[in-house]
Amino acid sequence: MIDKVILAIFLPGMLVVFFTRVTFNQFLGLILTVALITASVYKGYTHTWSLIVIDAASLTVGFWLSNRMMKNLKLNK
Repeated sequence: MIDKVILAIFLPGMLVVFFTRVTFNQFLGLILTVALITASVYKGYTHTWSLIVIDAASLTVGFWLSNRMMKNLKLNK
């Protein structure tokens, strides 16, 4: 269970930043990550509401980081 909590803390946020970097669109990166998390919940890999809440918090932080990253990219052009 502790490994799932650690992954829930870091993985969704990193995925949002990764997909944003690949697609250069932070909303598309967020949508792709939410789709992956939804699929994992549907398949039964996320068992408790606490893991879902941790995933949501990590998504929020990842979206904030991707927003900062995109602003820095636009300023450096």
